[in-house]
Amino acid sequence: MRSKQDGNNKAFNSSIMIFNTVKALKAVVLAAGEGQRLRPLTFTRPKHMIPVGGKPLLEHHLEALKDCGIEEVLLVVGYKSDYIKKYFEDGSRLGMKIEYLHQKKIMGTADAFKLAEDHVDGDFLATYGDLLVSSRIIKSTLNMHSRENPAATLTTVEVNNPEQYGVVELNGNNVVRIIEKPDPGTVRSRQINAGIYVFSPEIFKAIKQTGISQRGEREITDSIKILIKSGEKVIATRAPSEEWLDIGRPWDLLEANMRVLNKLESSIAGTIEDGVHVEGIVYVGKEAIICSGTYIKGPVYVGEESSIGPNSCIKPYSSIGRRVNIDSGVEVKNSILMNGVRVGHGSYISDSIIGEGCDLGVGTIIANRRLDEKTVKMRIRDKTIDTDLRKMGIVVGDRVKTDVGVLFMPGVKVGYSSWIGSNVVVYRDVPPNMSIILKQEIQQVSFRIEDGER
Repeated sequence: MRSKQDGNNKAFNSSIMIFNTVKALKAVVLAAGEGQRLRPLTFTRPKHMIPVGGKPLLEHHLEALKDCGIEEVLLVVGYKSDYIKKYFEDGSRLGMKIEYLHQKKIMGTADAFKLAEDHVDGDFLATYGDLLVSSRIIKSTLNMHSRENPAATLTTVEVNNPEQYGVVELNGNNVVRIIEKPDPGTVRSRQINAGIYVFSPEIFKAIKQTGISQRGEREITDSIKILIKSGEKVIATRAPSEEWLDIGRPWDLLEANMRVLNKLESSIAGTIEDGVHVEGIVYVGKEAIICSGTYIKGPVYVGEESSIGPNSCIKPYSSIGRRVNIDSGVEVKNSILMNGVRVGHGSYISDSIIGEGCDLGVGTIIANRRLDEKTVKMRIRDKTIDTDLRKMGIVVGDRVKTDVGVLFMPGVKVGYSSWIGSNVVVYRDVPPNMSIILKQEIQQVSFRIEDGER
């Protein structure tokens, strides 16, 4: 018997087959938010610029748009916008034209999309830039909008925890209601708003009527509700959840990294010394060197000018940035090491994210499992959140240094520019710019050994 999901996937696949008849639109991509739930990584960069699989999240997003024929992008920026502008510039490196719209104060998604009113001509694609999404989903949304010509087209995905999102109630393809983060058990639909839209200019009229939400922002979902209430046609296309990921928590980055590396193509541009064992899909960038005795099992990404080994072990779903130096006898597994990280010999890194320019001393060990085998918890915005993962290491901000023999317990976060002294066991979060040292008490007692006592 064919499952409901099989039916949805068949409909989804057929909806992208006619995409070549759709006229390419401009895209408006939101990339202004700070991403407080992803601290300490976002203290020093926008969340959209956190790397997975060797590229920033936003670059993966823009490449998906490019694959749909989108050539002009209006990028709404705000928090640390220079970081984004310096990296993407005018977009020519990606074969796109990028213009920047600056959201001076973060006042919500409707306020952000409103900035594009004088820069689009007719219908336009609108997305959240912190989504890891396939081009197939975007093509499906564009196709449905082209066929049905509504005021707005939404994309929905089915999830097991809809109460954490905006739930979309549908009658066929028509959007009936959008309920933001409903109480558990109060809605029947598991279709949630995926943050991918095609809007007609009617959306700008609705935005002007949109009030301030309980969060103190103007929400685009409230604008869409105004369209529905006024009798405008608002429809939705269902997309498979395995091709969509909302990245809002640190462990989502590890899931995103896994998905990206699963699509990696092998390429060895650097140097592989004799005695190295390489298995599976492995990318090694230019001027990188993998020293003798090292074992690499892919999928693994190694950036340019990095050095690994000798006699180290890099296991699946490890993403190693540029100019990373991993000494001898180190094991790395299912982790993201950003640019310029140094790892001293005899260290162990698993299920973790290590920020740019960190220097991990000899014998730094990261524990990724609790002794009682329960799921790992992590502090997110002053609340303890269950990751629902039995294996989760740590999240480290930029330029953190550890001395010899430091041990990190699962779920710990370490703020940027902090120093951890020798033999410290880190079992709770460390704020930025903090020095943690182990105070040791030494007792000196004099005694005398009599002749013949040995």
